[in-house]
Amino acid sequence: MNQSQSPSPPLVLASSSAYRRELLQRLRLPFTVDVPAIDETPLAGESPSATALRLAREKAGAVAARHPGSLVIGSDQVATLDDEQIGKPGSHAAALAQLQKMRGREVVFHTALCLWDGRTGTCAVEDIRTTVTFRDLPDAELDAYLRIEQPYDCAGSAKNEGLGIAILERIDSSDPTALTGLPLIALTGMLRAAGVTFFQG
Repeated sequence: MNQSQSPSPPLVLASSSAYRRELLQRLRLPFTVDVPAIDETPLAGESPSATALRLAREKAGAVAARHPGSLVIGSDQVATLDDEQIGKPGSHAAALAQLQKMRGREVVFHTALCLWDGRTGTCAVEDIRTTVTFRDLPDAELDAYLRIEQPYDCAGSAKNEGLGIAILERIDSSDPTALTGLPLIALTGMLRAAGVTFFQG
């Protein structure tokens, strides 16, 4: 029996994010969630892409150590403006300052994905870039948006799956789910390569 015919190994999402959990549910595969406890501070001189890729690997690796033989999904997102990393605001004032800086500008989101195969100890990684153009909106609209949506746990303060779509002018990406936090096109490719089947003929 070849790998594609073998039962799929357990699937684990290494994330505390409700957004990633909701996205993974779209694939209709059984999975569990285990939250990695790692330091997400960028390293000195580290590029945004390198930060996202490193953290995705570290998240997957930390959880894989607790789930031997499983397929573990790790993901991380870093938003950048003029090559400067933009983190999660954490407060209304910080979110407003972020949006004021980004309005009328293009922001690049690096969404890194890692699939750790606990059967082999190998991992597949990919960085999916999404370029987002923010609308040039007045402070009053940005403030009102924040009070309604409260996206203080989102890098760049824009929840595109909610009302945040109204503050965006354009989204350019090869994977439409990448901006929300889990690139499903890339992930399904990795899972297929690992022997996971989505449709039974």
